[in-house]
Amino acid sequence: MDKTWEIIREVLTYPLIKMGEGSLTLQSLVILCVLFAVVLLLEKILRERVIMRIFEKTDFPESLEYGLARIMGYVFIVIGWYMAMQFVGIDLSSLALIAGGISVGVGFGLQNIINNFVSGIIIFAERPIAIGDRVEVSGIAGRVVKISLRSTTVITNDNITMIVPNADFISQTVTNWSHGDPKVRIRVPIGVAYGSDIVLLEKVLLEIADESPKALKDPKPSVLFDSFGDNSLNFELALWTASMTTRPRRFISTLNFAIEKKLRENNIEIPFPQRDLHIRSGSVEIKRPVEAEPPAGQCDRPAEDSR
Repeated sequence: MDKTWEIIREVLTYPLIKMGEGSLTLQSLVILCVLFAVVLLLEKILRERVIMRIFEKTDFPESLEYGLARIMGYVFIVIGWYMAMQFVGIDLSSLALIAGGISVGVGFGLQNIINNFVSGIIIFAERPIAIGDRVEVSGIAGRVVKISLRSTTVITNDNITMIVPNADFISQTVTNWSHGDPKVRIRVPIGVAYGSDIVLLEKVLLEIADESPKALKDPKPSVLFDSFGDNSLNFELALWTASMTTRPRRFISTLNFAIEKKLRENNIEIPFPQRDLHIRSGSVEIKRPVEAEPPAGQCDRPAEDSR
């Protein structure tokens, strides 16, 4: 048994990599992995059981609390791993040159991840979006349910989960229906035929806005004469709402159903594209093509029968 333990001890303490005055052994690698795992476990306990409970007593927004907790957790991991490497005797100064070369290569390979990571920090600091906001970015529209340091989770109205990189919220134009004042104005275009009673049309549209339970009475809705179109008079029904910003398409669809019904009841025509064809009267001179002359020596008279 003593010989066996001696062999195991020699294997565990055999120097694998020379690092400055010391060396990296299998035993130190095992201890380092165990310490790394302990640091990760302690970080999770500290973040969920201590930091988040402290934040519950503050008035910080949920997204800001989550972001600060994650940043503090990452700092704890870096410090813990540094202390673990110092504990097993790894000389970090001897790895400075190697780490510098590796960092350059990793930087090029992970530039998108780093970009998203920095964008996540900017989102937590400036708070252009928050959990529960209705946003539109990169052709995706939905409700924000989670904000992490690398990406943001958005749930669409079709209950589809979309993972959006944080860099898109910083580098692109973002429509946030819930940012600041939740009250927004919805514009519904309407086209009616030329010759329609536009006074009656304005009255009908205002009645529709007044009867809508989701439309606000203050500010008051209005009807705007937009333009003279090729086939119709173009108007807009503009009304304010605060409760339908999460489902604007559903709100507009309900208004369109009501508008079509009211216009039909009041005999106001919704036109379709038309074209007028005008035929001018008069005589048309038709010229016959000039016949080609026969070749020289050829007679127009039919040949006589040789029989």
